[in-house]
Amino acid sequence: MKLSDRRRFLQQSSLLAGASILGATPGLRAASGRFGRSDELRIALVGCGGRGTGAAVQALSTEGPVRLVAVADAFADRMSSCLEQVSKAKPDQVDVPEGRRFVGFDAYRRAIDSGVDVVILATPPGFRPMHFDYAVRQGKHVFMEKPVAVDGPGVRLVLAAAALAKEKNLKVGVGLQRHHSAKYNATMDQLKGGAIGDLRFLRCYWNSGGVWVRPREAGQTEMEYQMRNWYYFNWLCGDHIVEQHIHNLDVCNWLMGGYPEQAQGQGGRQVRNGIDHGEIYDHHMVEYTYASGTKMLSSCRHIPNTWSSVSEHALGTEGECNIGAANIKRFDGDKWRYRGEDPNHFQVEHDVLFAAIRNDDPHNEADNGAMSSLTSILGRMATYSGKVVSMEQALNSDLALVPSGYDWESAPPSMPDAEGRYPIPMPGSTQAF
Repeated sequence: MKLSDRRRFLQQSSLLAGASILGATPGLRAASGRFGRSDELRIALVGCGGRGTGAAVQALSTEGPVRLVAVADAFADRMSSCLEQVSKAKPDQVDVPEGRRFVGFDAYRRAIDSGVDVVILATPPGFRPMHFDYAVRQGKHVFMEKPVAVDGPGVRLVLAAAALAKEKNLKVGVGLQRHHSAKYNATMDQLKGGAIGDLRFLRCYWNSGGVWVRPREAGQTEMEYQMRNWYYFNWLCGDHIVEQHIHNLDVCNWLMGGYPEQAQGQGGRQVRNGIDHGEIYDHHMVEYTYASGTKMLSSCRHIPNTWSSVSEHALGTEGECNIGAANIKRFDGDKWRYRGEDPNHFQVEHDVLFAAIRNDDPHNEADNGAMSSLTSILGRMATYSGKVVSMEQALNSDLALVPSGYDWESAPPSMPDAEGRYPIPMPGSTQAF
């Protein structure tokens, strides 16, 4: 699919969505007019980790009657912990008996099919495309965490499901919550209004000390070990440039009003390179190029005791901006800073989605979620391969990271050697796209 064809595809999808709003599918549970302010929305949570737990509480904190009625996870212990926390936070809005607690690789289907209206998808992102596709086909509104895919085939499936969601008049939220921040929106208005002149250069960072490690336990199959340590395996996580750094890359795309056309860069493993660090890199540095020729320099790093920054910056002909800090400095000496309130945008993104469901307002963030995910995947392809990679190559890539089977005995795509080490991507020889 060429990018120009993708743009036409999205435009046509919008037209189809408009037509479906005028004549929504008869009998569809989530059809236009089904929900009002006093109607109860029934939620299924798929993925009971920390983000899923938080998302469930935030969904239950939206205006109007809302109830959590089904949960699904690969692991029973994670589900129990999640239900305990959500029930403590929202004791009157949780009704999940044993018959609606689903465990295993197929648990998502059973939860989605349990008479719910809205599905929260918060598993590791490698599962997101098939979960989203199934939820949409079953006629459910969806909130899904970022990223929404870890490879080109997954992005294409999400884009197709997003188009179907528009046809069915389903509402879709994506966990790129900065779009719902008052501070970020006010800063974007300033920048797009010419506060720093013409854009010349962008840079963004997610540099930190890294994340958790869960030691291998006796009796675990390789599939269970990787699922417990999902952050370190590309079929589940996509590498931290995809799982975390997507937020900053998405902000730059938002400012540019589009997506990069190509990328090149480098990365590797210097510190987080043990057998318990799977196959991902601990640093990436990528130069992205947009259609206008504007460059964006991206840096993400998981190395303790180094400079930490999670931020986005823009340089223009008349000034510069720290976007996340909502701080503009013009070269003529003028300054601007956002001084208003900035409500919790994790909560606001759910408020907006549930209001759209109740009011039947257009709301579908899946296209941008897919393309910002692809921007991150493009960066990984560039650092792993050592080549200049185009967005079209990333979008059309047939390199799927999915395993051959979804059960505890199946072999994941990357297996350890006799010493417990995994194959590490090597620029110049690794097939990355």
